Amino acid sequence: MTNGLNWISAGKLEALQQEGAKVIRGGIAVFYHEGQVRAVDNRCPHLGFPLHMGSLCDGILTCHWHHARFDICSGGTLDPWADDVPSHAVRIDDGEVRVNPVSASAKDANNYMQKLQEGLEQNIGIVIAKAVVGLIEAGVSEQRIARIGIAFGTTQGTGWNAGLTILTAMTRIVGKLDKTGKILALYQGLVHVARASAGRGTRHLLSALPSADVPAERLTEWYRTCIEVRDTQGAEKVLSTAVSAGIDAKRLADMMLIAATDHFYLDGGHAFDFHNKAFEALEWAEASQRERILSSLVPLMARPTRSEELHQWQAPLNLVEPILNAVKDIARQAEQTKLDGRPAPANAAFSAEAKTRLLQLLLGDAPEQTIAALRDQLLAGTAPAQLAQLVALAAAERIVRFHTQNDFGDWVAVLHTFTYAHAVHERLRQSDEPLLRRAIFHGAASVYLDRFLNVPAAARPKPSGAAAPADHQELLDLLDRRQQVGPAAQWVADYLHGGGEPNPLLNTLGHALLREDAEFHTFQLYEAAVAEYDHWRAADEPFAEKARETMLLACTRYLAAHAPTARELPQTAKIAWRLHKGERLFEEE
Repeated sequence: MTNGLNWISAGKLEALQQEGAKVIRGGIAVFYHEGQVRAVDNRCPHLGFPLHMGSLCDGILTCHWHHARFDICSGGTLDPWADDVPSHAVRIDDGEVRVNPVSASAKDANNYMQKLQEGLEQNIGIVIAKAVVGLIEAGVSEQRIARIGIAFGTTQGTGWNAGLTILTAMTRIVGKLDKTGKILALYQGLVHVARASAGRGTRHLLSALPSADVPAERLTEWYRTCIEVRDTQGAEKVLSTAVSAGIDAKRLADMMLIAATDHFYLDGGHAFDFHNKAFEALEWAEASQRERILSSLVPLMARPTRSEELHQWQAPLNLVEPILNAVKDIARQAEQTKLDGRPAPANAAFSAEAKTRLLQLLLGDAPEQTIAALRDQLLAGTAPAQLAQLVALAAAERIVRFHTQNDFGDWVAVLHTFTYAHAVHERLRQSDEPLLRRAIFHGAASVYLDRFLNVPAAARPKPSGAAAPADHQELLDLLDRRQQVGPAAQWVADYLHGGGEPNPLLNTLGHALLREDAEFHTFQLYEAAVAEYDHWRAADEPFAEKARETMLLACTRYLAAHAPTARELPQTAKIAWRLHKGERLFEEE
């Protein structure tokens, strides 16, 4: 007994000198090499292969599986992709070798944070995974872990990217997941940040204008003008000036999104959606990260596709002109109200019947009527966020009714509309900026343009009347086979109508996503569907109940269409967790 620790016997020194290496209790490999006794964890930190089966020469221990090399004294690796192996102190008592069971290189939260930074910098998945596991087990909050990824991703590369969007989305839904799901969600997000930033240089910020004493309204005008002519350097200078002037995050978001909605449905909805994710990241990022996060969005505005210039927005029906006229009508009413000194129309009651009629219009074949109906609702004082929520519901319905006879790539078309409409809904819940209401019309037009992807329309699953399936593994087993879109949706419909609890289902759907090597859009879909589901939870009316079901069916169908995959990423995370818990990954027969 030394220092309160129970040292483990490794037998007689003389025997170890003869054997050269042995494995003792606790999974520790003990070696006699160059006249010294050394001890390390017997599991290669790369993927857990037994190190006692490796070779030791000139102080370097080599794992024979992937040839990772380790300094036998310290456990440090010569191959960063493998990570360091924990080393253990040894002593000799009367010819008996004893080993400290506590690693000399045991890590605390600060060590794991440093490891996470190194994993991001070197784009090494196993290092990132082990850091996430260690931080979660140490009780570090998910938001604090994600901040490291946001800081890294907005410093390296050319600007906000898909990896940062995935990380932000996964950080937002960790509350729906069990511990395994939380680890997978953060790990997937951080790995995608590392991949998106790999090989990129440091992004240097432009300085603010010498004087920050410029009214916010003028800065907004300057920013819009710069974006209009695709002058991203000028736009970044204006943005940096606005941040330096202390303009609050809400007003900064409005300034940037006004410019993003000066044109229709930029880059197929990605520009608005990426902006929304960056603003969501601001909610839990460090205050010092604000300028770097916001400025990372500016490069997105350099060459975005402006949908009003596309043929399908102009012909055979002109969608652009009716929307411009509707926006003018709303602005005209606001100006007249201001001149008359009258209060703006109060939020009108939005009954289930009115929602049903508008939803039918949104999903119909008369876009002029839809645009007019949205305009009239706004003129009557209906809350813009409510209308945006309904557009998002219509977009989700397109996914529910998407027929698998369509070209597989068209899944992304209906997804883009949904994630865009969701982002608009989220922003209008935060903002009362009149110009952002234009985005409602842009989303509605995209819902209309997706109409032929519901011809023929897939049948909405009808509940069988049976009790809710008790074993969620049944759903995961369905998603182990390709193109189980219909059966998976049927399982969810039976579950919901049979009285199944929604929260366990959200966790299961999260695992269905996170166990895959999912592509970017699938992460978008899950987070948007979960968020919209939660927004409809506030109402108990039958309309809201069906809306919640729509979100879960849309999520399930999209996940089923895109599974299974190779599942390399989650396998790495699983190995990292098992290594952390001290499990043996390989056993001799």
